[in-house]
Amino acid sequence: MIEYLRDTFHRLIDELNLDTYRYLYPEFNIDRRLTGLIGPRGVGKTTLLLQFIKNHLYKQREAFYFSADHIAFSKITILEFVTDLYQKEGIKIFFIDEIHKYANWQQEIKNLYDSFPSIKIIFSGSSSMDLIKGSYDLSRRLVTFDLHGLSFREYLNFKTNQTIEKIPLEKLLLQYSDFDNKLAQIPKIKGHFEDYLSKGYYPFVFEDPETYYEKIERIIEKTIHEDIANYYNLKTPNLIYFKKILSFLSSIPPGEVNTSSLAKGLSIDSKTTLHYLNILEECGLVHLVSPYQGGNHSLRKSQKIFLNNTSLLNAINCSQGMPVHVGTQRELFFLQMMTNTGNTLYFSREGDFQTKHQIFEIGGKNKTFEQIKDTKKPAFLVKDDILTSSKNVIPLYYFGFIY
Repeated sequence: MIEYLRDTFHRLIDELNLDTYRYLYPEFNIDRRLTGLIGPRGVGKTTLLLQFIKNHLYKQREAFYFSADHIAFSKITILEFVTDLYQKEGIKIFFIDEIHKYANWQQEIKNLYDSFPSIKIIFSGSSSMDLIKGSYDLSRRLVTFDLHGLSFREYLNFKTNQTIEKIPLEKLLLQYSDFDNKLAQIPKIKGHFEDYLSKGYYPFVFEDPETYYEKIERIIEKTIHEDIANYYNLKTPNLIYFKKILSFLSSIPPGEVNTSSLAKGLSIDSKTTLHYLNILEECGLVHLVSPYQGGNHSLRKSQKIFLNNTSLLNAINCSQGMPVHVGTQRELFFLQMMTNTGNTLYFSREGDFQTKHQIFEIGGKNKTFEQIKDTKKPAFLVKDDILTSSKNVIPLYYFGFIY
């Protein structure tokens, strides 16, 4: 078995593409003994791990990579496998992919950590569910890196072979006019942005754009029928509600979502509906946005609920033969760019969104300041269908460069 997994590892390394790197790669490290790379299905976690191995560890044969969902681990435990490699070959760095698919992984990782002080374990997981709720308290031993889908900047760089640098949010909000010449002059920038919104979030778009939505549908199926079903031990009849929720969220305009009315439409109680929404958020399929209450406090009940990203929105609507609501897509793009850089957005009565310090109103080129004219906080209009900024008006696509 070791030889089979070793051959797979070498084959993956040999066929690996080193032409492009995700935004997280320069920050990723294995300085700690236990490292987790966390992110939804399809965002490129495996590629990042293999690139790191090939660039830093492969020539010295210091590391071993394998996937925890391999059929071999139905006959032998990961604990036994790692122990064998360590004792026979002296391997001390183990990269374990798809760890969430392996039953009882938390206990075995803890046993390895406690029993072999000289080894390092790096694993990937498709959601943070197990890390949040695992019963073996790995959190104090573990450092995690979160990998999200492509930003518009990354998509543009990969598609056009450019090296446009990211623009920190703080700098963008203070000096947005400084970027007018640089960004607006990018050839076909508007067309590239439209392409990104429909088919740009997941890196596999560059493998085969024609099957892009089909692959997203498979991500949804696997997330619901494998990740959610196995971790939460839900029976098949319950799983249909998750797809119904995603379908509903893809069809509505932006605004407040009443959990009670959603529950009524699903014929289940409100508590169960909210529980299912929280599960979908943990799996990387949904964003829940709470209202801002001032300070560090916010209501637990969500006031705005979105799908996780614009590609997901377009894929579900395409499968249903429905047009995408342009207002939902605009707000979702802004939301995914902001949250993927660690910024907490709140639902706001003064605008569409706010942070602790700013208000943001999202709209098309004819959007006015009417909604935010009386706010006392710094407020911005974020407009689609414009190429350059003006006073307190920032083009929507500019936020695609913040990571």
